[in-house]
Amino acid sequence: MNKVLLHTCCAPCSSAILEWMLARDIRPVIFYSNPNIDPREEYERRRSECKRYAALCGVAMVEDAYDHAAWLREAAQGREDEPERGARCLACFRYRLLRAARYAAANGFDTLATTLASSRWKNLDQVNAAGAWACSQVEGVSWWDKNWRKDGLQERRNQLIKELNFYNQRYCGCEFSRKYLETKE
Repeated sequence: MNKVLLHTCCAPCSSAILEWMLARDIRPVIFYSNPNIDPREEYERRRSECKRYAALCGVAMVEDAYDHAAWLREAAQGREDEPERGARCLACFRYRLLRAARYAAANGFDTLATTLASSRWKNLDQVNAAGAWACSQVEGVSWWDKNWRKDGLQERRNQLIKELNFYNQRYCGCEFSRKYLETKE
């Protein structure tokens, strides 16, 4: 298998994907790039869970810079009132996956995948469009568009969340998704 960089949003979404990869002798490096997460305490809690799971699996984890203000300016500005799974989400995916693709290209990875594709909060078509676009912006990195929700992976994800007692957040991460959730409760 190629050298895989796995952009990771959280430990719950990573769980079954990492297990699946490792069972097939694919040892990715986790790239934790989530400047969308707000507040900072939420970011740190999710990061801590990712670190815990990476250590349990014996895989390396790289943390991207957390700059929520830059993410607001570059990905969310002008899209604050967009619905979940709308234009703001696509811009967010593009922002984060471009950072991952650039890191992959600069560090010898030839394949990029993301755990965003496993999340119930995400539109799979948007995730794949953003990933393909991000990889088209750099030399030598291919987008892996596997549907991580199929072949029992969603069910296994739910089992691992319970078995490993993961913190399982109730919103995507940004203040806009949290606001959306609050209106649905």
